[in-house]
Amino acid sequence: MSGGEVAGILVAVFWAILVSFLALVLVRLAATLKATTKLVAEVSDQAVPLLADASATVRSAHTQLARVDAIAADVQEVTANASALSSTVSSAFGGPLVKVAAFGYGVRRAIGKKGEGEPKRTVVVGRTLPGARRGGRRNRRSKD
Repeated sequence: MSGGEVAGILVAVFWAILVSFLALVLVRLAATLKATTKLVAEVSDQAVPLLADASATVRSAHTQLARVDAIAADVQEVTANASALSSTVSSAFGGPLVKVAAFGYGVRRAIGKKGEGEPKRTVVVGRTLPGARRGGRRNRRSKD
């Protein structure tokens, strides 16, 4: 065997090892791609129903919000109507009721005065107040 033949055999062995290594890498890469494809398919199978459920939930929430909005509008309208009714009742009955109450008070006072006969207080001309009452307010303020 000559040196050229040995070199040729070494190159052939090197290429055989390199091809074997590349074949092993390609087999493992194919297995990884197969597992990845299977995983993506499983995720897709699970994600599609989840997205459908999420979409249904969002539609239901939208419907409920529309109902709540309608209820809030109705409550606002009822509140406005109640306020208007309160104002109407107050203006329609408030004034006359005050007048009736004032009239009743006046009638009671007139009937009460009629039954007493003579007034409780009388003014005597030329008479002065007793000393204890004179200037009572000024004396009280100075004590404070």
